[in-house]
Amino acid sequence: MKNSKKWLYALLLLIVVAIVGVFVPSVELGVNDPNIVSGDVAWMLTSTALVLLMTPGLAFFYGGMVDPRNIISTILQSFVAMGIVSMIWVVVGFSLAFGDSIGPEGFGLVGNPLTFLMFKNVGGYTNPEMSPTIPFALFALFQLKFAIITPALITGSFAGRVRFRAYMIFISLFTIFIYAPLAHWTWHPNGFLRNMGVLDFAGGTVVHMSAGFAALAGAMFLGKRTKSKYNEKRSNIPFVLLGAGMLWFGWFGFNAGSALEASSTAVLALLNTNTASAAAMLTWIFLDGARGHKPSGLGAAIGLVVGLVAITPAAGFVTVGASITIGVIASIVSNYAITLQGKTSLDDTLDVFPAHGMGGITGMILTAVFAHDVGLIHGEIRTFLMHLIALVIVGVFTFGGSYILYWITNKFVTLRVSEYSEAKGLDISQHDESYSFAYKE
Repeated sequence: MKNSKKWLYALLLLIVVAIVGVFVPSVELGVNDPNIVSGDVAWMLTSTALVLLMTPGLAFFYGGMVDPRNIISTILQSFVAMGIVSMIWVVVGFSLAFGDSIGPEGFGLVGNPLTFLMFKNVGGYTNPEMSPTIPFALFALFQLKFAIITPALITGSFAGRVRFRAYMIFISLFTIFIYAPLAHWTWHPNGFLRNMGVLDFAGGTVVHMSAGFAALAGAMFLGKRTKSKYNEKRSNIPFVLLGAGMLWFGWFGFNAGSALEASSTAVLALLNTNTASAAAMLTWIFLDGARGHKPSGLGAAIGLVVGLVAITPAAGFVTVGASITIGVIASIVSNYAITLQGKTSLDDTLDVFPAHGMGGITGMILTAVFAHDVGLIHGEIRTFLMHLIALVIVGVFTFGGSYILYWITNKFVTLRVSEYSEAKGLDISQHDESYSFAYKE
């Protein structure tokens, strides 16, 4: 009965938002803005759909790696992010990320939450600073898909031991207090990281580093899984490969779409994305072989995703040759990071920090090395130094901030499930569903 009341409160909150939404002034979507370029609109509609596909892809990627008793819960954690973050983004998230900047000139800290409250003034007209050739509403929707996948990435670190209601609270807080300000710093015209000269073409800092550090904080806060005979089982390697393939496909929208236009920059980003992922996958397979392991589907899938992560901040800024280098280096770094983490007491279930966190860090640093005109190889040092400073700032903010949010969430709803529920599996204990064959003794 007590839990039923908590779900009722959540329902009532959603109903209140629905009622308020009726009274928010509408914005005309069917306008004829002369600045709109139809080719850019078509590409960005496609990219927006591609990026959304990445979250179900991530769901299968993670779901296939966990114990069969947790596969549904793991997949659902990604799916529910599409609902929760979409609502938050419309109500206040987009305003916090891209609203009128609060902070001195060139040092924006966060957007005014009232600027685009309930998508007020987000419609069919272009925005000269953020969407010069596409409707502002399309830009907002494209950015939403990035906001959705970021908290979903975190789930791999505490898979198999988090309470579903607590997880929903945490990702709501993370989106508002971590993701939105970081997006403002990096992508808003007045954001201070952007004005420092930090380059993040498609989210290496905003998405992957933030998720990686939040995952590290989560693994530390929740502690190790309870020892059981089920901990080391992989539920479905074909799911992992399917998910990785969906991620690779969707990532073309993630990176090439970040050009915000159908242009040669978008083509370069797509080319670099494919090339870096291919290089990273092969590097992972070859490195595993050189270390005495057989080539595996799991290794190939992780390798290609690490390549995608690493090229993300650099996609539109480097040559295709540099993208191969980035893929190779990131794959080696993450491979050894996973090995090193395995020797510690940290239980990051699906190695989110070594893969996404270290992949994002590697990509961020290498972007400053290879970027056109301003990279270290061109004799310029300022961008490289700014990236190192930004790495510290983002790491401290996302790790420390996320740890505080886990603590706050835990005060409302205990984050970790009971030992009995963990042993039984989250599919049954949290959702009363099962991946049926996995439960046959």
